[in-house]
Amino acid sequence: MSPNNESQPIAASDELTPLHRNVHDTNNFHEFINVHDNDHGVDNSELHRHLSLFDLVCIGVGATVGSGIYVVTGLIAHTLAGPATFISWSIAGMAACASGLCYAEQGGRFPSAGSTYVYAKETMGERASVIAASCLTLEYVGSASAVARSWGDKVVEYVRSLQGNSAETDGVTYLLRILDPGMGINPCAFLVSSGAVLLLLNGVKESKFVTNLFTTLNVTLLLFMAGLALFLAKADNMSPLIPPQFGVSGIIRGATSSFFGYIGFDEICCIAGEAVDPAKNMPRAIILTLVIVTSLYITASIGLVGMVPYEEISETSGFPNGFRYRSLNWAAQIAALGELIALPFVVLVTIMAQPRLQYAMARDGILPAIFAEVDEFGNLINGLKISGALMTAVATLIPFAYLDDLISSGILIAFTITDASVILVRRKSPLNRPSLLKNLLTAYMAASLISGFLLRSWLSNGETGGGVFVLTILSCVTTVTLGYLMQNQCESEKPMTQGLFLTPFVPILPLVGIFINLYLIAQLELTGLLMISGYVGISVAAYLHNKRSKTESRRKGHTKEPPERLISLHEAKR
Repeated sequence: MSPNNESQPIAASDELTPLHRNVHDTNNFHEFINVHDNDHGVDNSELHRHLSLFDLVCIGVGATVGSGIYVVTGLIAHTLAGPATFISWSIAGMAACASGLCYAEQGGRFPSAGSTYVYAKETMGERASVIAASCLTLEYVGSASAVARSWGDKVVEYVRSLQGNSAETDGVTYLLRILDPGMGINPCAFLVSSGAVLLLLNGVKESKFVTNLFTTLNVTLLLFMAGLALFLAKADNMSPLIPPQFGVSGIIRGATSSFFGYIGFDEICCIAGEAVDPAKNMPRAIILTLVIVTSLYITASIGLVGMVPYEEISETSGFPNGFRYRSLNWAAQIAALGELIALPFVVLVTIMAQPRLQYAMARDGILPAIFAEVDEFGNLINGLKISGALMTAVATLIPFAYLDDLISSGILIAFTITDASVILVRRKSPLNRPSLLKNLLTAYMAASLISGFLLRSWLSNGETGGGVFVLTILSCVTTVTLGYLMQNQCESEKPMTQGLFLTPFVPILPLVGIFINLYLIAQLELTGLLMISGYVGISVAAYLHNKRSKTESRRKGHTKEPPERLISLHEAKR
C-alpha cells in the first residue's frame, strides 16, 4: 500500500464510539467497505484479500465437520441422547441457522477481521466487544486445543488396538508408554498443535491449498462413513428412540454439547478481512457451510446409532469402533486412519482465526500493539506464535472432557451477541424513549435465560403443577411479551439494500435464536456454568483494570495515547 492511499490518523475521542456511528447509512456502509478493503482503504491494508468463495466454504466446513462428527457424536450418543442423537443435532442446527443468517448479514455489513467482536463493538460498545472476544477465544484456541487433544487420544487408542498376542506386543507396549505417559500429558496433541502452527507461519495463502485439499478429502471420507453406516443400520438399534434414562432433558443437553461442532461459519467471519468481494461471498459462504455441515451431522448420527446399539458406541472413536463391532475391520481401519489424517487440518483451520481476532483488538488498543504487527507477506506472525503456544499448552495438558462445555457455552454467547447486534442495527427506539430498544433487549435476554433454567427444572421432574410450573409459564409469557414489544414499539431502520444480504423476519428470527442459545446455556451443569461465568468475569475485570490504569497514566501525563487507538479520517466522518 502506497503512502498516498493512507489516511491521516486523528486521536479518538471518548464521544466517538461505535454506538454513535450511523451503521444504517448506505454511504457509510460503502465507506466501511472501502476502509477495510485492501484495494481502496487503509484499515486492512496489511491483510491481503485472496480468499475466494470456495476457499471460505472449505475453511468453514473444514473447521466444523471434523470436530463435530469425529469428536462429539459418539460422546452424545453414548452418554446423553442415545438413538435421538440426530434430534440433538437438529435442535443445535436450528439455533445455528437462526444465528447463521444473522452472521451472514453482519459478515457482509462489517467485512473485517474480528467477527462477533466487531459486531459488538459497532453496535454495543467496547465492554460488550471484550465479552465477545473472550468467547471467540474459547471458540478458536479452545476448540483447536480440544480437537488436537482428541486427535492425540485417538492415536493412543489406534496404537492400543494393535496390541495382541503377537511378538510385536512388547514394541507396541513401549510405544504406548511414550504416547501415553500419564499425568494428563498427551505428547501427540503437542505434535499436532505445533505442526499446525508451523504450517500457518508460512502464511494463509500457502496453507489454503492444503486446507482446500484436505477438506475435500474429509467430506469424501465422511460421506463414505455415513453411507456405509446407514447401509448397516438396524431398526432395532433405534428403539427406544429416547432412552428412559436420558429423556428429553438428555436430548437438550446433547444439543448444548453439539454446539462444539458449530464454529465453522464464525471462523469464516473472523477472516473476512482476507475475503474477496466480502459483501457477496461472506453470506453465501456462511449459508453453504451451514447447509453442508448440518446435513452431514444429522446423516452421520443416524447412521452411527443405527449401526451400533448406543450402549456400545465408543465415546472417543465412534465410527471406527462401530465398524469393528460389525466385524468390518477394513472399514474400521479406513475410518480410524481417516480421522487421524483429517483432524490435524481441523486444528489448522480453527486456530487460523485467533490471530485475526487479536489483530482487530490490537488495532482498537485493547491488546498490545504486538498483536497487530504484520510481516511483509501480510501474515500475523506474533499473534500466531502467542495463540499457538497457548493452544499447544492447553492441548498437551488438559483432557477434552474438561473443555467441551466451556467451549460450547462460549459459542452460544457469541451467537447471542451477534443476534442482538442485528436487532440493534435493524430496529430503533422511539425518539421520546431513546433507551427502549436496549432495555427491552436486555430484559428479553435475562427472561430467556431464566426461562431456560425453569424449563430445565420442569422437564426434569415432569410435574404439571406446583410452583415451578407456574413460574415457568410466567417467565415464558414475559419473554414472549418483551419480544412483542420490540416488534411493535421499536420501528424498523431503513436497511441497506445495495448488495447486502438481509436477515429475514427481524426481530423475530434473531429473538428466536437468542432464546434457543440461552436456553441451551441453561442446560449446562453447575460446573460448566461456574466456569463460563468465571472466565467471562475475569476477562471483563482484566479489561476494566487495564483501561483504568491507562486512563490514570494519561491523566498524570506519564503516557501518550497509544498509536493503536488512532482512527482514520474515514471513521471520524461517520
